[in-house]
Amino acid sequence: MLRSTFAGFSVAHLAMAASQNALDVVGQNVSNINTVGYTRQRLDQISVSPTGHSMMNSKFSVKVGQGVMATGVSQIRDPFLDIQYRTQLAEVGTVDAMDTILDRIGDVFDETSSTAIREALNNVVSQLQNMARPDTAGQDTYDTLVRSAMEGLLNLFHERANDITDIQEEYVSRIQGTEGQKIEGYLSKIVELNEAIKNSNILGSPALELNDQRNQLIDELATYLPIDVTYEDQNVGGNITVDTLKITFTDSNGVTHTLIDDDQRGTVNITSNNGMPPLGVEITGVGGAATDVTDALGNGVLKGYADMLNKEGIFDGTDTKGVGFYGSYFDTFVHEFATTLNQLNDDGTGTKFLFETSDGSATFTAENIRISQGWMDGSVSVTTTKGGGDTAYENVQRMINAITSDVHDITTPGGDTVFSGNFLDAYDFLQNTQAAERSSTSTILANRTAVLSQIADSKDSISAISLDEEVMNLMKYQQSYNAAARLMTTLDEALDTLINNTGVVGR
Repeated sequence: MLRSTFAGFSVAHLAMAASQNALDVVGQNVSNINTVGYTRQRLDQISVSPTGHSMMNSKFSVKVGQGVMATGVSQIRDPFLDIQYRTQLAEVGTVDAMDTILDRIGDVFDETSSTAIREALNNVVSQLQNMARPDTAGQDTYDTLVRSAMEGLLNLFHERANDITDIQEEYVSRIQGTEGQKIEGYLSKIVELNEAIKNSNILGSPALELNDQRNQLIDELATYLPIDVTYEDQNVGGNITVDTLKITFTDSNGVTHTLIDDDQRGTVNITSNNGMPPLGVEITGVGGAATDVTDALGNGVLKGYADMLNKEGIFDGTDTKGVGFYGSYFDTFVHEFATTLNQLNDDGTGTKFLFETSDGSATFTAENIRISQGWMDGSVSVTTTKGGGDTAYENVQRMINAITSDVHDITTPGGDTVFSGNFLDAYDFLQNTQAAERSSTSTILANRTAVLSQIADSKDSISAISLDEEVMNLMKYQQSYNAAARLMTTLDEALDTLINNTGVVGR
């Protein structure tokens, strides 16, 4: 069976069209080489099978394909790397949030400033030592100097307490406001893009650029929650099937919450106690009820912030030394300091106290401690001796020893010992703990960021634009276009011979 006379021209025409389409795709890639989030595109092609049949078919029949057909344009992505990347984004988000707050805590207890608490404690000790010196003993002025040094120390206590409160208020406000709005914005925009992409697909457009926008938003959302992204086929009628997107979040209790299902979306609600911790995270999935997932977030920015704002380590039996740990330890340190010196100064009447609380509470905190009214008006002073064989100013020496050398236990309300040592070392423990936690978190952050960068590099090696590779493609498709054009010229020459020269040889 003879091949159709003009079939070769169809093959050449299809080849030229496919090469032209391929050059257009390469041009699109090159023009978007600096576009953030752009995914490399490629032309999808299939070979057109030979058609037709003949009653005269035999093993010697030769059937050649009908050329090439461009079936569409697709993106080059690796779904496995996308999953890895988004999982790692959530892990980095957790540690990054923790590291940010630990950095702020370090600023609060920074001892490099001229208003350091340790320096103020040493100043108190110096004034007590001056009071107990033989050449100055008995001078009432030194009681005033001791009180002045104590006032300076208490002012620093108040400042640190306010700083801790400021951190809590700032980050609760930030998470409820800016971060919460971002999450809701991502969910809303993804749903909008879902509808636009589906409509484009129904009309025959791949909407690849819209896919890029959606993937960027999904990556942003993945930093807050460890999400899973799946695509499901949906028949929209007329034998037309399109992919629909579904985003779910599975908490650490194994409960799955659907955040997005095609054109439907859930909500992520962040709550607080009037702008202060505890921070709460509630998720209302598509078609579901609100569920508190604060303690089941698993990973992500919300997990990091919630842990650092809500948990107090040994003080509440959790595994994270959050802002509350440092606040509770500092308050316990202040309480132990105040009660120790009050007991040393009291003569047994319960009236000669150096400190009192501003709110009438029996428990001292960094916020409510103040100089007692009696010490302020002069009816109470530093007790120098307590009798019973005390030498001159021996009780002052007891106070000095209580600050510099005596061992004190800093304990939790449940009786667990957090630290044992003198007051100077007890305060150093607070700084050392923060430094150790920050060092550990920074190391973990660096490691996770390095892994994230490796995954990103692997993604880029597949999805990003390589100028060298695209230039090679330009040359390849240009040559294929020229070859197809040459095929058409050759076929034309052969046809000219067939029509004009066949049968006239020898005439």
